[in-house]
Order: sequence, then structure tokens, then C-alpha cells
Amino acid sequence: MQEKTHTNKYSVGRFAPSPTGPLHSGSVIAALASYLHSRKQHGKWLLRIDDIDLPRNQTGAAEHILCTLEALGMVWDDEVVYQSRRISIYREILADLESRQLVYPCSCTRSETKGRAYPGSCRTGIKRNRKSCALRIRTDDRIIRFIDRIQGDVSQCLEEVSGDFIIKRSDGYIAYHLATVIDDQLQGVTEIIRGTDLLDSTLRQIYLQQLLGYSRPDYVHHPVALNQEGKKISKQNHAPAINSKDGAKTLFQALMFLGQSPDPELRNGSCQEILNWGIEHWNIDTVPENDRVLLQTY
Repeated sequence: MQEKTHTNKYSVGRFAPSPTGPLHSGSVIAALASYLHSRKQHGKWLLRIDDIDLPRNQTGAAEHILCTLEALGMVWDDEVVYQSRRISIYREILADLESRQLVYPCSCTRSETKGRAYPGSCRTGIKRNRKSCALRIRTDDRIIRFIDRIQGDVSQCLEEVSGDFIIKRSDGYIAYHLATVIDDQLQGVTEIIRGTDLLDSTLRQIYLQQLLGYSRPDYVHHPVALNQEGKKISKQNHAPAINSKDGAKTLFQALMFLGQSPDPELRNGSCQEILNWGIEHWNIDTVPENDRVLLQTY
């Protein structure tokens, strides 16, 4: 299938956190990499709140994320987009996929499919006496491939690795992959920089872009920050929230983690001074490939 790429040379990046908790040092790294890459190219940097998974959203988290980014000096362009306000758009696109017979209902539970590629158990019909159904997109034997500026040549056959994947959950919520692909297209996003923990998601999203005839952004995956125990710094692993009073220190650490070499004097600089240096000197080619521990003593 012929793949579309963006013809517009104007860079449009985005940061799309989920409001399941406050920003932590790992999410600041993702935000900073995306922000600097867009600003270096004099492009737009958009902010989207991926709050479509309503049961997991934390009250006040979205507002806290916005305030933290502003305190760090990472100001976005255009209005903030909230996925929870765009459900009708997602449903319209989902209906199109259904009309093309690319989607089918599935009554399998997580325990039945955990740890392996989905074998297509419900492709020919759901199991008897099952009522709660998700919707899966049909995959095929095509190889999904893209070139990552950090990770190199990335490829995967979804049929073998993941199998048909869910685009509408059994509880009625639109799944992350479909909503993300639709929003990136409608917002004109040309470049997506995020952590290696989302590499598999990228391959599924490229597949959906191909089915929908969407343009494919350039994808780049930076290393994921690990704590001293070697675990991903994340909300699930109880990563502490960013203290805005230590914003400059947080940005300096993030720059160092991303393989940049800020002037030592910037350790005592302001957030804006650190960001200005980062925009001027940003070099994606020096960002390391592998996940590593985020040091606290740069």
C-alpha cells in the first residue's frame, strides 16, 4: 500500500500526556525532547490532553500538567485539545472502518489473550453467551516499517507480533491507538518524539494511518528514563511529581539525559535560559539509543 507522508515542510510537533497523575521527570524528558525539536525548526508545538480513558483520569491532573509546563517555560501553540471532547469524531471514523469490514466484535477476555499475539478467535463470530464486546481491527501480513532518527530501521509484522488489536474497548471507550491517529491527522502533526516504550504503539498507529489514507508523521523514539532500581520512571512506579521550584534543575537533568551538553554555568540558570540554550544547540543525533538511569547528580 502506498504510504502518504507530509508534504508541508513546516514542523508541527506535539506533547500528549494522559491526566492520570502529575508530570514527573520521565514525562518532562518526553516533553522537552518534543519541544526543543519543534522550536529548533521554528515550528509549532501543540499540547493535547489524552483523557479519553475516563476511568483512569485523576481529578485536577490536566490542570496540574498545564501549570507545570508553564512553570518550566514550555509554552504551547494554539488551544489545548482534549480527547474527551472529540468522541463524536472518533465514532464517525470507527463507523467508516466498520462499513469497510475492517473491524469485528471480540468477546475474548484479557486473560485469554495475555502474553501472545491475538489468534483471531472471534474473526468468524463471538463466543456464545458473551455480551460484552470490544472491536478489533483486522491485521494482515504486511511489514510495517519506518526509519527512526535514534533507533534506526524499525519493522514488524503486526499479524505475527500482536495480531488483530482493539480499537474500541468492551466498556465502550474508543481505544488509544485510533483516537491518537485521528487527532494527529486532524492537527497536522508532522513529527512525533516520544519514548521507546511506545515503539509498538507506533507500528500499530502507522498501520491505522495506512488503512485510513492518513499522512504519516516522522516518528522518533528517545530512551526511557529509569530509576535507581532499573525500572521505568512512571506513575505506575510511583514517580514523584515535578516540583516547579526545582524546574531549572529538572530541565538541566533532562538535557543531559538526552545527550546534550549544556554549559556547566546553566546549572544555576533560569528555566528560560536553559530552554534558550537547548533550542539553539539541540542535536537529535547525539540523543542516546538505549534506556538508562536518570542521574540526579549531573
